[in-house]
Amino acid sequence: MDRRSFLAATGVAMTAPSSFQGKPVVKFGIDLFSIRSQGWSPFEYLDYCAKWKANVVHFSEIRFLGSLEESHLKKVRAHADRLGIELEIGMRSICPTSKAFDSAQGTAEEQVMRMVKAAQATGARLVRAFLGTMADRAGQIPIEGHIENTVRVLKAVRSRVLDAGVRIAIENHAGDMQARELKTLIEEAGKDFVGACIDSGNPLWTLEDPHLTLEVLHPYALTSHVRDSAVWRVPEGVAVKWVRMGEGNVDLDGYVRKFLELCPGRALSLEVLVTQPRVFPYLDPKFWEGYRNVRAWEFSRFLALAERGKPHEGLPPAPKEEAARREREDLEESIRHCQKLLMI
Repeated sequence: MDRRSFLAATGVAMTAPSSFQGKPVVKFGIDLFSIRSQGWSPFEYLDYCAKWKANVVHFSEIRFLGSLEESHLKKVRAHADRLGIELEIGMRSICPTSKAFDSAQGTAEEQVMRMVKAAQATGARLVRAFLGTMADRAGQIPIEGHIENTVRVLKAVRSRVLDAGVRIAIENHAGDMQARELKTLIEEAGKDFVGACIDSGNPLWTLEDPHLTLEVLHPYALTSHVRDSAVWRVPEGVAVKWVRMGEGNVDLDGYVRKFLELCPGRALSLEVLVTQPRVFPYLDPKFWEGYRNVRAWEFSRFLALAERGKPHEGLPPAPKEEAARREREDLEESIRHCQKLLMI
């Protein structure tokens, strides 16, 4: 079966979204953070993703591109074009008050515009970025303050980003924002050029059901990161572990089906991370210092997932070469799972 036939059979669009035998379709992608330990060139990453029938490759960090030199980026674009692959690119924190922000790379505005220029060179329609991490939910500046600071950065570059024909996709990243908080950020910054990179694994790090995240953010979706999760009760509260697709208990298959319906034409990009369990000790009153604005009815949906879950132990950390092999295996098994799912 050739590539076009395969994508049609699995319900994945080659180009613009359409309908295949009455089913919604979506572009199938791979986020290179799934295989971050490989140490490959961007050309090797693209060849690998083409072998697995991806038609979008998400270069979520600058390091995967290798360089931001325009001549280099044009070569990456040409190689992707030969493979029939669409490119998305990304960067890290654009919030100057976040603990994740790297001021050594310049101001937030300078960093954003550098990546917008890179997007133009690669033909990418968006630049993925994020505010920070769960560490930004507690401290002298509340998460609302970080959101305001991120909005200020985005408003400062608005006209230049629009002129470039690029959009900024803000991810709900590493426990920084719940869905309604990211919605606020997008609407205050300007949804004419800012949207969401909806991540299905990170909501659990904010005590949120990923299905609720999708319900709130799908009107703003520009792209996605998709991975499965296991969540269960522990004496301190709740444990969360990211797992291979099909091994969790948050109904990720149902989530994918909803994504197909709600976000047609947006990339369904696997960001497969298999982690050790992370405990959220919500029974400790001090834990709530960073979560005082969490709504009870939303938290109850998260708890319902945990109540249905069972312990899911992780493998011990591995040496570099073993870690790289595990990443490939985790991604490839997840791709196979999604291929079967998309044939439904």
